[in-house]
Amino acid sequence: MRTSLLLGVVLVSLFSFRTSAQTKRVNETRGRNYGRSMVVSGLGIVATSQTLASAAGADILRDGGSAVDAAIAANAVLGVTEPMMNGIGGDLFAIVYEAGSKKLYGLNSSGWAPQGLTIEFLKSRGITKSLPGGSIQSTTVPGAVAGWDALHQRFGKLPLARVLAPAIYYAKEGVPIAEMVSRVWAAAGRQLENQPGFRQVFLPGGHAPRTGEIFRDADLAQSLELIALHGRDGFYRGPLAQKLLRFSREQGGTMSEQDLADFQPEWVTPISTAYRGWTVSELPPNGQGIAALSMLNIMEQFPLPEYGHNSVKALHIMIEAKKLAYADLMEYTGDPRFSRIPVDQLLSKDLARRRADSIDPSHAHCTVLPSDFTAKLNAMGSETTYLTAIDQNGNIVSLIQSNFASFGTGLVAPGTGFALQNRGELFTLEPGKPNSLAPHKRPLHTIIPGFMQKGEEVIGFGIMGGFNQAQAHAQFVSNIADFGMNIQAALSAPRFTKPTFAGCDLIIESRIPEAVRDQLAGMGHQLDLVPEYSPEMGRGNAVMTDVRGVKYGASDPRGDGEAIPQTPRAYAQ
Repeated sequence: MRTSLLLGVVLVSLFSFRTSAQTKRVNETRGRNYGRSMVVSGLGIVATSQTLASAAGADILRDGGSAVDAAIAANAVLGVTEPMMNGIGGDLFAIVYEAGSKKLYGLNSSGWAPQGLTIEFLKSRGITKSLPGGSIQSTTVPGAVAGWDALHQRFGKLPLARVLAPAIYYAKEGVPIAEMVSRVWAAAGRQLENQPGFRQVFLPGGHAPRTGEIFRDADLAQSLELIALHGRDGFYRGPLAQKLLRFSREQGGTMSEQDLADFQPEWVTPISTAYRGWTVSELPPNGQGIAALSMLNIMEQFPLPEYGHNSVKALHIMIEAKKLAYADLMEYTGDPRFSRIPVDQLLSKDLARRRADSIDPSHAHCTVLPSDFTAKLNAMGSETTYLTAIDQNGNIVSLIQSNFASFGTGLVAPGTGFALQNRGELFTLEPGKPNSLAPHKRPLHTIIPGFMQKGEEVIGFGIMGGFNQAQAHAQFVSNIADFGMNIQAALSAPRFTKPTFAGCDLIIESRIPEAVRDQLAGMGHQLDLVPEYSPEMGRGNAVMTDVRGVKYGASDPRGDGEAIPQTPRAYAQ
């Protein structure tokens, strides 16, 4: 352990352009029990929550693939190795950094509600308050495959069949299941075992695969082969689409051929804010990335570096900033194709100053725009996978993909091998709101890829976990910008998460000192303590390049994954 920590300090000293004071902070934070050193390479790196997926992406880079090719390959493998977190039945968002032009491209591939799914239709079925998460009615059109296709068409180098080959191989031949995934799988399996089609695919032998047991999914392999052969049409048209539509009808759903065939992802311009000299970028609504930027704007009004990392004063400000940013998120965010979202106003520094002035430095506020819709969101939707890839040219993909809840609806159309998402559960059924259900409308989304840049230092990052994500992004950015951490330390450092929108409840990791926790409790924060490196804080990954073109990778010790570098092509000859 001492050798590993010493190596981490040496790497920071060798590969960082920081002031001596910043370097001292980095060495101090690395000296704490933060677990891992960065991966450092002159070639590309892929960082995911599953080692086999990272390795598959690194192999694609070695074979001449782009960062986008590697990200798609890794994402497809993750659909086999951790199918509760993601898969082709879910949605996808991505930020792509093109190193040559230094431009950012955003992709929103979140699916829309079927044309026939209306508030009136649901009322006729007795559904008036919220969409039930285990029902076919909560399944929006899956956007992941259309997202792969759009990314590949624009930035891919290798044939899609080559990119999907690792996932097809693992689905056919089998994959040993990792530790954390086996625990989540077992818990979800007990809840979903009676969902149509679930047991046949995801409970082989009558139980969830245990750690090290081999899982095979021949139906998924066949679905992926159709996509490899026909691209997006292999999913949204033809035999696979017909299987989905037939199953939807049997379950009482409204999905139609046109709902699938007409769906297209949207290329969008990322939104950004300046924070301590860094430009931090997220995707615009319908996602929650705007809350991360709003939170950072509020945090910027306070001298957090003077307060100290995870000090009482710093944590209190960040927690209160989270409440304010999320209150605005829930009030104003939805699909911008259906209503005007005041993005500029929400990202205004003037608004941030006014919001910051409302924070009581000595006491927690517990009242933040509560609503029935908010109460529904509090408990749902933490199953996501985030990955990031950088190729040897410095191009970066920050990609996130999800089923929403664990295995989504848990509904599996016969012969498809994947679960359908329940992302529609996030719609409100109250008419006239930014996030009210409507045909071909996209719901408020939790999954967000992140990106930050300062001069030639460029970072793709993300942290999973439902509505944990925006607040975790802000903490990651602060760890780097305020406290001089490298990307691995910034991921590994202790975090907090506030799972609800109203109230003073707070989940906090035990690595935050007891004296700090006691003082926070004395200020009115209601703490729920979880063990160190708790998955409840979400699992993150990050890659970075610097002015010399050196690449860095990091993966959260709260998950099963790692960052894996590309090997030189000469190794494979």
